Amino acid sequence: MKFDLEVDAIGLKCPLPILYCKRGLNSIRENQILKIKTTDKSALKDFKSFCDKTGHQLIEYCKENEITTFYIKRLTL
Repeated sequence: MKFDLEVDAIGLKCPLPILYCKRGLNSIRENQILKIKTTDKSALKDFKSFCDKTGHQLIEYCKENEITTFYIKRLTL
């Protein structure tokens, strides 16, 4: 999938992946896509909740070994 910014949150525990995601989203424009990789076990639940609360769109996620990769589209707040 095409993305505009990649953030590495591998090895970080909650809440750091969310904070890195928020920082990444703040550095891209509306309708651009952030790719973030993490090993945090609660990341799926956390990112879904984050997107619901902030209005951004969780487009896709995939898990490969211990790494989960999320694609999040920044939407207008």
